Amino acid sequence: MSKVMWKPGTFIYPLPAVMVSCGTMEKSNIITVAWTGILNTNPAMVYISVRPTRYSYNIIKEQGEFVINLTNEKLARATDWCGVKTGAKVDKFKEMKLHKEKANFVKCPLIKESPASIECKVKEIKELGSHHMFVGEVLAINADSEYIDKNGAFDISKCNLIAYSNGHYYKLGNKIGRFGFSVQKNKNKKINKMNRK
Repeated sequence: MSKVMWKPGTFIYPLPAVMVSCGTMEKSNIITVAWTGILNTNPAMVYISVRPTRYSYNIIKEQGEFVINLTNEKLARATDWCGVKTGAKVDKFKEMKLHKEKANFVKCPLIKESPASIECKVKEIKELGSHHMFVGEVLAINADSEYIDKNGAFDISKCNLIAYSNGHYYKLGNKIGRFGFSVQKNKNKKINKMNRK
């Protein structure tokens, strides 16, 4: 088996497919973003990369705020639709029958149907070329109580989250392990081996 070399491009997949809400409760918009992720733990920092030609770009730049709304299988059509239509011509909340919820720290609305909504304040804008990266500090996370387990933790396995990969959307599959499980497995083997002696 050998690898085939291609020219440089965007090929780190899968990626989260999120709906980013911006604007205000009265005048809002949604942009679908796949170029997004975590940058830092303390303080909690995330990013979204947006083309300057997109309608939402100036809204986010001028207001300095945005909300990342995670998406699931139920929101797949709305996620795609909000990515191909422009908010300059349509009310995406209205057309997709999505509901606005008031945020705690930003003026942008949360998307009620989203399993989790992350309120962000823009700390920096990096002009990278085709896209500009909005670096955002996380101000609050709003999780739907439906996905909170009996211990008060967010159970992501119940959400049916979706991801974007090379032009397609995919439902995330079953959990296959947790962070550190490979070490834990070896540790348990050693303990079992010692117990058999």
